Amino acid sequence: MAQTAAQMQQPDSGMQYVNANGVTLCYHVDGSPTDTPLLLIMGLGMQLTAWPLPLVEMLVQQGFYVIRLDNRDCGLSSKMGHLGKPNIPLAIIKTMLRMRLKSGYHLRDMALDAIAVLDAVGVAKAHVVGASMGGMIAQILAAEFPQRVASLTSIMSTSGRRGLPGPTRAARKVIMQRPSAPYQQEQIIAQFLRIFEVIGSPAYPTPESHLRQRIALSMARSFYPEVTTRQMLAIAASGSRSRLLKKITAPSLIIHGDADPLVPLACGEDTANCIVGSQLRVIPGMAHDLPLQLLPKIGKMIVNHCRGEAIPH
Repeated sequence: MAQTAAQMQQPDSGMQYVNANGVTLCYHVDGSPTDTPLLLIMGLGMQLTAWPLPLVEMLVQQGFYVIRLDNRDCGLSSKMGHLGKPNIPLAIIKTMLRMRLKSGYHLRDMALDAIAVLDAVGVAKAHVVGASMGGMIAQILAAEFPQRVASLTSIMSTSGRRGLPGPTRAARKVIMQRPSAPYQQEQIIAQFLRIFEVIGSPAYPTPESHLRQRIALSMARSFYPEVTTRQMLAIAASGSRSRLLKKITAPSLIIHGDADPLVPLACGEDTANCIVGSQLRVIPGMAHDLPLQLLPKIGKMIVNHCRGEAIPH
């Protein structure tokens, strides 16, 4: 069932802040602090409000203390405009030539930010769920800070290993495009609609009216397009995690769609192959989004995995 605008709205009055690692981080908690802690980390340029509320509410109802954060440079966390605008074409060329990339921050810095948020809410160890770039950050947490991670769920993410397939031409083009009128709301919404049309799940389409509401609410909370290129550079500069993933000992679940044009299924399969004992669940027709129709299925996978129960196929 589609959400109304009121149901999707998440008032900023519930947001909390912590100063750590030279930045201010915004986070939000749902549920009881006495319940099982679960940390949600969102992807490239996406705010903590991008986690669908029905999924958050389901996790709370299942007995989890859900913690979400705005990654640095995004949402209501510190913006890093002083780092300037990266030259992405040049970064791509340097990557192809295996030259070292300079970035104002890396994925590991964002992993340390996540730990700072756990410290702020008094959580010593949490189940960690990350989507896309958030999955990469979650992988680093599980590999480098095993004492803080009870389990790992990596959704539509990758190991970053060289040689894995990249985005389709259509996905790469639409991600790199900018609105013809970058300061006009309707043009910005139209651009985001084009992005969701390309990377969204073909078997589980989201109504345009719903997408428009989501985009408008996200823009009202924070609109900062510069974050995308800086976080893309952070991903590229952080390199492959294929060796690092072999250090992960926490129970690990990899969820990926077989129709993902941005991070193809082979990337999820490689992640699963790198993590000893991990479980891979492939969802037919799912692309690079979290469709409303799939939230019960994805939520059940996460809940069962955290509880050490059998994960549905």
